[in-house]
Amino acid sequence: MRLLGIGWAVREGKLYPVFVERIVFWCEWGEGMISESFITQLKLACDIESIISSYVPMKREGRNKKALCPFHLEKTPSFVIYEDTQSFYCFGCGAGGDVITFIMRIENLDYIEAVRFLAARVGMTVPEDGQDDRKARLKARILEMNREAARFFHANLKSPAGQAGLRYFAGRRLTKQTVVTYGLGYAPDDWHSLLRHLSSKGYSYEEQEAAALVVKSQKGNYYDQFRNRVMFPIIDLRGNVIGFGGRVLDDSKPKYLNSADTPVFKKSRNLFSLNFAKQAKERTLVLAEGYMDVIAMYQAGVHNVVATLGTALTSEQARLISQYADDVIIAYDSDEPGQIATAKASRLFEEAGVEARVLVLKDAKDPDEYIKKFGAGRFQVLLEQSENVTSSKFKRLKEKYDLELPDEKIKYLGEACGVIAGLYDSLERDVYASTLAAECGLTKEVVLDKVAAIRKSRFGRQKKREWRDIQSGRAAPPDRLNPESAKYPKEAAAEEGIIGFLCKNPDYLEYLLGKIQPGDFPTSWNKRLFELIVDKIQNNLPIELSFFNEQLSPDEMGRFSGILARFRELSNTKQSLDDYIDVLLKHKNRLKDEDRFDLPVDAYEKRRQELLKNKGK
Repeated sequence: MRLLGIGWAVREGKLYPVFVERIVFWCEWGEGMISESFITQLKLACDIESIISSYVPMKREGRNKKALCPFHLEKTPSFVIYEDTQSFYCFGCGAGGDVITFIMRIENLDYIEAVRFLAARVGMTVPEDGQDDRKARLKARILEMNREAARFFHANLKSPAGQAGLRYFAGRRLTKQTVVTYGLGYAPDDWHSLLRHLSSKGYSYEEQEAAALVVKSQKGNYYDQFRNRVMFPIIDLRGNVIGFGGRVLDDSKPKYLNSADTPVFKKSRNLFSLNFAKQAKERTLVLAEGYMDVIAMYQAGVHNVVATLGTALTSEQARLISQYADDVIIAYDSDEPGQIATAKASRLFEEAGVEARVLVLKDAKDPDEYIKKFGAGRFQVLLEQSENVTSSKFKRLKEKYDLELPDEKIKYLGEACGVIAGLYDSLERDVYASTLAAECGLTKEVVLDKVAAIRKSRFGRQKKREWRDIQSGRAAPPDRLNPESAKYPKEAAAEEGIIGFLCKNPDYLEYLLGKIQPGDFPTSWNKRLFELIVDKIQNNLPIELSFFNEQLSPDEMGRFSGILARFRELSNTKQSLDDYIDVLLKHKNRLKDEDRFDLPVDAYEKRRQELLKNKGK
């Protein structure tokens, strides 16, 4: 957008008013305006390599740099940082964009917040006209509400109404200091106590609902989400209260109730107590199953402990942990569900490049119970004796079978070879095969042959599943951004070719529009992107990636970055552009041919004669 304003010029020592143009961008995400000049200055101050390297290590590969993608699990780097365009693109998951997009994704911020974050990092101040931001204001209000709710719950714990909660924590042997450290609280057994309190502070019912602190009934009435529960505030790395966990005081269900996802909270991307654990000097984290396990371990002197938030470990959480730890001790419950969760978590950590060990609990179902029974000192020793995940699996298998009996030994060998077959690293497979062979009086080759057969069988089953998915249409997930690309794959590729070419050669716009128009694009997403680019070129605005953040979401920025990344090294000739245009024109004519059956008889005959005439040329 261009705005006309008044500036001042100096002539012969006097000030004269002059009209000036100012280019600003309307931010769809934040409803604010940020000047082009500020974004340019911010980009120059925030070198993308420097910013990204503070989150993930990278190495040079040719003209660019590569890294393991921080947005999905991978073992081979597919995340490319382009120095010349100050952009990034992951060929594995499709994430991409500029330095602002990167911060939006990795810090879970919206556009205005990401600009502020980067500006603060390099000592710049965002202009005042970039502050009007409804999303950012809602987030700020939610964070304020959460902090006020945490104070309310904590105050209630100390009041006569909160004695039930205080007795619960005392029964769990938590000290007053621990209760204060974690800001623990109590939600009264009342349908509207928090609602009334927050309303008295000026927060509307709708704002409280957006914060997931109250719920709206089908009749339109609002009531408290948390009632008669002890409360665990969830705090992020910046010290903000982003959500809550609440536990009942009896055996009613659900035992734990966690905040729903809100603009400031995503269960799958956060960890309880990471704000404390990140301060630990060692690069080791302990992963527990619940709030009380974490708090009991913290009180026992183990401060590098975190827990998931009412869900099994996610790939996002595994990646988050990998930023703070090189190895993890999985301290889940000793029951069967806990062991299943341990196996899943170990696989995620292996994919994330984090060494995983397992805490072997004996005579206790969880760390909290173990500490109560045997004390903090014994628990510290137990942590030091934690075992490699694979070694722990072998130990459990040995306890399951009597190896003196041939039938039992064969079963043990079968399961043990299955464990070895599941290892990614061939060296690991070789080492464990040697150990298993010596233990069972076999040659290593026999064990490796069995492992290879299992891996081949699993691969075959996997390929069969993939083929069934292909036949049923489930193989490729639908393209959420551009669903029409499945119907028009050739045309969609040509559209992307035109977009990639135009971004490299904006001077070809007039030639291009002489051949086709945006309406000739069969897919809506590519059409919209093409229109944005055309509009910027026609208005003499920059078409660098950074200047699309205001109009495109992070996912859309990733798609745009992918188009640019794929067409960086491809043919950049006028002939290649003509080939792309030809694909769209043929599609356009094909549609006209299909429409001819709906024409009146005389119009149809006229159309038929035109086609015959064209065919004869």
